[in-house]
Amino acid sequence: MPSYLEVWRPEGPELVSLEGDRVTIGAHVSNDVVLSADRTVSRLHAVLEAFPAGWSLRDMGSRNGTFVNGQKLAGERVLGPGDEVRIGRTRLVLRGGGHGDHTATEAAQPPPALTRRERDVVIALCRPVLSGDVFTEPASIRAVAAELVVSEAAVKQHLLNLYDKFAISADNRRLELANQAIRRGAVSIADLRRPPPAAAGP
Repeated sequence: MPSYLEVWRPEGPELVSLEGDRVTIGAHVSNDVVLSADRTVSRLHAVLEAFPAGWSLRDMGSRNGTFVNGQKLAGERVLGPGDEVRIGRTRLVLRGGGHGDHTATEAAQPPPALTRRERDVVIALCRPVLSGDVFTEPASIRAVAAELVVSEAAVKQHLLNLYDKFAISADNRRLELANQAIRRGAVSIADLRRPPPAAAGP
């Protein structure tokens, strides 16, 4: 299965195919993945290197560090599909499998059928993607409940249904749900830009 990076830019996500044995990431235009709009990114910030078993990430002595799944990278780390990398204020997610033929990307599974309220919950969960802060975590249960003006218990019940529908059993289920919802098209950037239901009316 080919590998690619999901790069979250201000205008929305971009898919970057991972080709060759070395992919550089940084603010300078000579990099394979250029993050020049992010002033917190170093000229040469990090490097992805390909091994038969997959991709390894190394920070190149950047000013602000590199984070994988919320933890600061020390040395080198092997990445797996769905791992979330933060470089400066930019969020990147590794998609696909091991190193191999990276000339194409595999279409994501379509999203499961959602009720209107389940969709509202997913949109609220993913809304931090558009905030000015680094997106390391989706919205909390309390924040989703406040946005939708419902109880936290109701949100938890909807989330349990959503975990079943998306077949999620990872440790950080909210993060995996947010990633899958965006990758599989259950939520679009346009959805996230629309005001919350509670804010839309009196």
